[in-house]
Amino acid sequence: MSKSLKLLERPPLLSHSVQEAIRAHILDNKLRADDPLPAESELARQLGVSRNSVREAVKSLESLGVLETRRGSGIFVRDFSFEPLLDNLHYGLLFNLDDLGELLEVRRVLEIGMIEQVIPIITPAQLDDLRAIVEQMRVRAERDEPFPEEDRLFHQTLFQKLGNRTLLRLLDIFWLAFHKAINQKTLSSWDSNPQQTYRNHAAIVDAIAEGNAATARVALERHYTGIITRLASAKRKQEGSQQP
Repeated sequence: MSKSLKLLERPPLLSHSVQEAIRAHILDNKLRADDPLPAESELARQLGVSRNSVREAVKSLESLGVLETRRGSGIFVRDFSFEPLLDNLHYGLLFNLDDLGELLEVRRVLEIGMIEQVIPIITPAQLDDLRAIVEQMRVRAERDEPFPEEDRLFHQTLFQKLGNRTLLRLLDIFWLAFHKAINQKTLSSWDSNPQQTYRNHAAIVDAIAEGNAATARVALERHYTGIITRLASAKRKQEGSQQP
């Protein structure tokens, strides 16, 4: 039997309205990261609400990464961060492997779509870095060990030269959320073929070194096909374990 919801002490509409007013204030005044906001008492006076309502709104905006309260200094606009998105992604993905597959598909489309832009600007030094990471993968694969951190570093290094911070953050968030969810589901045999995973990454580097965008896309597609296949297998195992 499901548990009943707890009775609310009061409707949260006022706190939500205060949040929206603070957001509007930040936008209207073109405030940036580290810019201060008026003190709680002044916000309450200007908005015509209680300090408790302001305090609740500020706490909510802090949890969303919009504001930061510094003890003894006041309330400040926080630098934009994807961390709240990461937290929510991780929580949501704990319940449904289908959602995990959709997240993986978004990341796949992003990487395959952006790889062509990498090839003309990648430097010999970056290629050396990628080859060094792949070599670490090979060593781990020969021990039949997975290499999630090397995989994470590989994909960050691959797109680093584009200088697109939003892309790098998104890719990293997708990677972190995906692997957090995988670990939470205790899929210990997640990568059952690290040798193939290593070869897939090596093929991506070889294609980029040759300057062949089409081959690079195929190599990335093959890499993601392997992950999608493993995810489907994990889903079948999970469904089988839930059978009465």
